[in-house]
Order: sequence, then C-alpha cells, then structure tokens
Amino acid sequence: MLKGQTCLVIGSGISGIGALSLLEHMKAEVILYDSNEKITVEELKKKLPEGSNATCIAGELPTEVEQRVEVAVLSPGVPTDIPLVNRMRDRGVKIIGEIELGFLAEQGKVIAITGTNGKTTTTTLVGEIMKAYYGAEKTFVVGNIGNPYTMEVLKTAADTVTVGEISSFQLETIQTFHPVASAILNVTPDHLNRHHTMAAYVKAKEAVASNQTGEDICVLNYENEYTRDFAGRCPARVVLFSSKRELTDGYFLKDDKIVKSVSGQVTELLDIHTDMKLVGICNVENVMAAIAIAEGMKVPMETILSVIREFHAVEHRIEFVATKGGVDYYNDSKGTNPDAAIQGIKAMRGPTVLIGGGYDKQSEYDEWIESFDGKVKWLVLIGETKEKIAACAKAHGFTNIKFAETFEQCLRLCTELAESGDAVLLSPACASWGMFPNYEVRGQIFKEYVHSLAE
Repeated sequence: MLKGQTCLVIGSGISGIGALSLLEHMKAEVILYDSNEKITVEELKKKLPEGSNATCIAGELPTEVEQRVEVAVLSPGVPTDIPLVNRMRDRGVKIIGEIELGFLAEQGKVIAITGTNGKTTTTTLVGEIMKAYYGAEKTFVVGNIGNPYTMEVLKTAADTVTVGEISSFQLETIQTFHPVASAILNVTPDHLNRHHTMAAYVKAKEAVASNQTGEDICVLNYENEYTRDFAGRCPARVVLFSSKRELTDGYFLKDDKIVKSVSGQVTELLDIHTDMKLVGICNVENVMAAIAIAEGMKVPMETILSVIREFHAVEHRIEFVATKGGVDYYNDSKGTNPDAAIQGIKAMRGPTVLIGGGYDKQSEYDEWIESFDGKVKWLVLIGETKEKIAACAKAHGFTNIKFAETFEQCLRLCTELAESGDAVLLSPACASWGMFPNYEVRGQIFKEYVHSLAE
C-alpha cells in the first residue's frame, strides 16, 4: 500500500506515534518530525515504539528531507495550510491524516460520529451498544476520544466494527474514508481560529459522509440549521432525529418520551426520566442519535435500550461530582465552546454559580450569556477570555461577575458564593489551553477540590 514510500509524520503526540507504528508495519520509510523547538531529537527517539527504525527530526525540516517526502501524515493539531504543508501539496505530495491512514488498513465496518458537541458521549454509548451486540473483542472505539485509530486497526476483521469519534481537524485530511454509518450531531461556531470561516468548518463536518452511498446511513439533527440543510444534499440515506418537533420518519421527543416514527406510525421507546441516567436535552439528542445509528447497524432495539438504561454520563460532560454543604457540584469541563456550555446550563435545575473562561478560540459569547435566563447567580471568570466574556455579559445586562487569577482561587470563591440548594457548574465555554494541558486535567482538578470539601 505505502510500502517503500518515504512518509513524513508531522507531530509526535499519541496520534503521530500511532501513525508511525502503522506506517512501519506497512514497510514504509518513516520520518517523525516535530517543529516544536523545545523538543530535541533525543526526546523524539524516546517516543518511538520498540524496534522502530524511524528517523527523527526536530525544529526545522531540512530542504533535502522535505524534497524526498512522498506522503505526509498530519496529526490533528497540525493545520493543513501551514507553509510546509502547502509546499508539499504543490509538489504533489499526498497529504493525509491519521484517520485516512487507519482506514487504508481497515478490514471491518466503520461508524463515524462528528459534530460540534456530543461526540464523546454518543461515540461512547454507541461503542457500548456495539460491544453488547458484536462482542467487546470485536468492537473498537477510536479517534478523537483518545484512542488512535492506527493503534487498533490491525486488529480489525470482516466481522468487527470500529466506532470513531471524528473531529473536524481529522476530517480535513480524509480521501477514501468510508463509514457505513455516520452522524453529524450538530454544527455550531467553534475552532474558527483553525478553520477561519464557518463555511470551511461546516464543509469539514459534512466530509464525514463524502464517500458514503445510498446503501449507507447518515444520522442528522433536524433542529440544527446546518445539518438540516445537509439532509437534502447528503449522498447517504438520511435518518433524522428531533428534540423539538414530531417527524413523520425518524426519532423525536414527545411528552418526555423518545419515540420512533415510520410513515407516521409512532412507537414509544423510552422515558427520558426513568429510563436514562443522563441529564439535559443535549443528552436526549445524543441518545436519539445513538439509537438511530445502532438500528441502522441492525442491532435489536431490546439490546439498544438495555444498554441505554445502564449508561452513565461520560467523565467531564455534565458529570455530577458530589453534594457538599447542600450544594451540588457538576463537572462540565468538556464544555469547551459556547454551545456546549449552553447545554450545561440547560441541565441545571436551580440557582447556579458558573465557572467560565479560558483559551480564546475566537468564539462569540452572546447566546451563552442569553441562556443564563435568570438561572445563573454568579459568573466566576478565569483565563485570557475573562475580560471579553465580562464585557459581553454586561452588554446583556448581567453584572454578577467575579474574576479569579488562578483556578484554585476560583474554586474557593465559588464555594463562598454558593448557598445550600445551589449548584456550582464548571462549564467554561472555552478551551483549557494556557492554564491546563487539556480539559481532562481541568475537570480532574475540579473534582479533586470538590471531594476535598467537608460535608
């Protein structure tokens, strides 16, 4: 496939190392490259799998090396429009990402789930349903969820299923990637510092279905303007879900029940209060999408519903942590954009002290502030976006704002502001970079603090 070709892996994180391993299995000549000047060649070599013969280069890529490259594999964090990538593309170098590389070795069926919000929960739930039906040893959950596709794909066979959480960054570099079932859960403004325009971001999301045919399915959210528009252009058979209105065909919410409609004939599936451990309308949508995907994969409804009834919230996504001093603490550190954070607020049932702020992804915060709807008592802000968010909040008439210089100071302040019956919600509407390595660390610190509080 890529045997004997000179392949440049750009990025030395977990995705890059996974790509390197698969390329060496394919008998390619591999060069691991990281432009980070703080990383040394010796440090790169320590990351190599045992027995690897890859060449390691850090800092600036020598011209003579660049000229030898035939295939470039970009890690998701590497923009596709940097000068190095542009030069190679102009020279005819094949530019792919880890997802496309993994698919070249795929032997089984693939499910691909994307969307601005809800990917991790839906992917995890679909993975659990597939494990219940296909067997745990024949189900692989990969992608943006933290498990590189390239690390698992060699285990696939004709009777396996791979469930992938696929980000817009990963979709920018697909060419032949072809899932039998795909889903775009929603599209709202995010990562515009990377994609530059909303049109480019939407195009990246829609690419998940670009190689599908009428024999495949694509699950779409009828209540999102972008996915609803795509329904008329999607090459796959479209399956719709809605949390706000009845559909003649599809899945929708009616009187706190998730129902399925076929040509207007409605079947009740589950009660969102008694049959689900997840909270919030966003999770109702995630569950509907998971049901649609699983049914599209011919999984019996009895199996689907039994898994849903036992499924708990994914860590860091509207995750109940504990009640301390009569105050409920919720960790929604994965709420890294305004729309995700809106879902966190909607899930709260009473007065809420909200933690917001972090890295600036060039998001706008107006709709987030408007969603407070009298529910947010105090907004405690941290990170580089705190002044920007505060200005936006004041423009919308919300003035109960506190600033914190450190996360520890922020957490102490929230405990002081919250009264019995309130909730403290970490749902920042911003990425964690700058203060934390990732949202997981941010959420874990929050949980550790909560558990350290006296009752």
